[in-house]
Amino acid sequence: MLTLSDVQVRELADPVRVTKALRVAFGRDYASTLEMPVRITIPIGNGGVILIMPAYDSALGVAGVKTVTVTKGSGVQANYELIDPQSGLPLARMQANYLTDLRTAATSAVATEILARPDAQTLGIFGSGRQAEGHLAIVSHVRRFRRYLVCGSGRSDLSAFVAAMRERLGLQIEAVNARTCAAESDVICTCTNSGEPVFAGKDLRAGTHINAVGAFQPMTREVDDYTVSHARVIVETYAAAFAEAGDLLIPIRNQSINKAHILADLHEIASGKKEGRLTHNDITLFKNLGCALEDLVTARLIYHDAIKRDAINHETSHDNV
Repeated sequence: MLTLSDVQVRELADPVRVTKALRVAFGRDYASTLEMPVRITIPIGNGGVILIMPAYDSALGVAGVKTVTVTKGSGVQANYELIDPQSGLPLARMQANYLTDLRTAATSAVATEILARPDAQTLGIFGSGRQAEGHLAIVSHVRRFRRYLVCGSGRSDLSAFVAAMRERLGLQIEAVNARTCAAESDVICTCTNSGEPVFAGKDLRAGTHINAVGAFQPMTREVDDYTVSHARVIVETYAAAFAEAGDLLIPIRNQSINKAHILADLHEIASGKKEGRLTHNDITLFKNLGCALEDLVTARLIYHDAIKRDAINHETSHDNV
């Protein structure tokens, strides 16, 4: 059994390959091969939660389960166990903080590749944490952005975050306010822990694509009723969206939209069964909750790359004897 730290997972993972693997995974008809219940949420002290996310895909020949603890003091801590479904034995155990950041941003990249206008030039990020960093790094692979805007989420270290991202990613990033970020971005990723909308939907320009990422509970959201009601809305899976997505459930409760307003899931647009963007001026919104299929695909890819690496290192050590 392999044991991988977050550092090792980061070294092994290729964001471009993960994005491509996720597009293939969502594009195939997985209904007959995938077992993936809506994740289990267990409240713990001080407003924290434990999330349990299992999946088994017979087409991939592997199973796995991720546990995530979200607390106010320590943030998000995740671990993943990849399982051989034939023997029931674990193939690998890995820290999954970076894995979670990676697969979330890569899924947003898949949605952006399909839904955003081809001429999108400005990427706007709300947030200054790990998911904000991941989305800056990974979503930029699917469009030729020329401008990058970041709006903080109330933290005082936005300037330090922007400076670090400029140096680490080599991108020209600007710190801006919420109105500027909403009004001047072609693609927006909301990556905050806010429970309330982070921008006014009326500030959006025509043709914007939004990846709503940060909120994952029925009572929290990052986008307002106006945004949702004026957007063509796509979700990862219907079951999870109608159980967890406050970004959609709150407007439904407010009667700003109904369930029929949700046009498609990611499989339907990745496979071409349904269309997401119809016109240049459409506002499109992808609700990114994170699902266990994404973890399974990403962990499997990392595991196989680790096996190849170890085999190459083993051969090299013998050559040097």
